Amino acid sequence: MHRHGYKGRKFHRETDQRRALMKGLADALVEHGSIETTLPKAKELRRYIEKLVTKAKRGDLHSRRTVITKLQTKANAHRLMDEIAPKYKDRSGGYVRIQRSGFRRGDNAEMAVISFVDSEQKNATKTDTASEASEATAEKTKSKQTTSQPAKQKTTAKTK
Repeated sequence: MHRHGYKGRKFHRETDQRRALMKGLADALVEHGSIETTLPKAKELRRYIEKLVTKAKRGDLHSRRTVITKLQTKANAHRLMDEIAPKYKDRSGGYVRIQRSGFRRGDNAEMAVISFVDSEQKNATKTDTASEASEATAEKTKSKQTTSQPAKQKTTAKTK
């Protein structure tokens, strides 16, 4: 038997279970911004969430109601519509990124981290500001050390 014309993965689940799985994964992704799951689930979730973000970018009432039906909680649906989708106004796709993260210990399943593209930029800016703060702290520490070291040298000079 051939697989021509069949789209999507079945995950050895019935239809309603697959829909519930995708709803739950999409809801968790919207809530947390990044989740770790198996690679096939992440690839299937990418198809699901990309369509949702595209629909959420429209911003009209019908799109909002459609997004609410595709996610588990209304709060996350509103968050997707009001906070996440407007960030991708100028982008025509590719809203999420999948990065392989190794293999699960129990069954050796290949794992992946799926996250929104802009969340990595936020993390990068957070680390930049953190590194700037650590550099400023290091400079203060250096200045304190340089002021304390000449004083020690003077005291040693007096004792000689």
